[in-house]
Amino acid sequence: MLDIVIEARMAQISEGFAVKRILPYQLRRMIGPFIFMDHGGPLNIPIESIRSLDVLPHPHIGLSTVSYLFSGMVTHRDSLGVEQIITPGEVNWMTAGKGIVHSERFEDPVMLAGGKLEMIQTWVALPEKEEESDPSFTNYKPTQLPVFTDKGVWMRLIAGDAYGLTSEVKTHSPLFYVHVELDQGAHFGLPVGHSERGAYIVRGSLEVNGIIYKSGQLLVFTKGIDPLLIAKEQSTVMMLGGEHLGERFIWWNFVSSKKERIEQAKEDWKQGRIILPPMDNQEFVPLPEDKSKPAGGPSPNHLS
Repeated sequence: MLDIVIEARMAQISEGFAVKRILPYQLRRMIGPFIFMDHGGPLNIPIESIRSLDVLPHPHIGLSTVSYLFSGMVTHRDSLGVEQIITPGEVNWMTAGKGIVHSERFEDPVMLAGGKLEMIQTWVALPEKEEESDPSFTNYKPTQLPVFTDKGVWMRLIAGDAYGLTSEVKTHSPLFYVHVELDQGAHFGLPVGHSERGAYIVRGSLEVNGIIYKSGQLLVFTKGIDPLLIAKEQSTVMMLGGEHLGERFIWWNFVSSKKERIEQAKEDWKQGRIILPPMDNQEFVPLPEDKSKPAGGPSPNHLS
């Protein structure tokens, strides 16, 4: 029934911001087109420490980044000239294509000092024919995303198709991405019609086939199996998956079906050939020391 259970590992993405890294994992690099997943927070941050959270301008190729907040606020700026504040329930969908640079700043001291910050960021690999497409950015409001409710269940379809619903979010390949809130004792199933499916437990715990799984675990299910998920307590779950796109290489913030394309992107960033965001161009993340080849996966300095 379960193909694998992936335990989140800690990773540092800026001076003061450690996250739980779920994908990629050595034994399971992708679920459908999803090749990366980080869970940040929840964090309560003193005002004097806010600056250390910022993720400075950094490049991407060959993927879409998908940012989704449970709480808090993040300011996105990119090399297209976009400046967008993302708040809970919204979706920032940025397609890098042939290349984009963006930053993520945490600029609301009242919110960070008195509340919480918690977010999920995933990366979706692009089909080969889209890898060199023009970059783009879209922010989607919660009212644009389908919501379903039932006894003990609240669900928002972030992207793709699931449970007979379709999201307005523009995607490049068949997939689903769902935020689910479950009351204690609630039952819920995985979407059908997708070849690869996973459920990440943000908080709470789930029982599957008599075994209890806890927060920080990603459950990856065998194709063709439709298990029942039972919430053992109030639980938040992110479900994701879709159709596999084929082999992808990943190094730092670069994803491609071709190793040589990643090498080119590394040199382009090192030589300053990728432009910085016009409203955030005074600092940037330098290219990390190359300790691995693209097939070896992300470096320890992986950034969102």
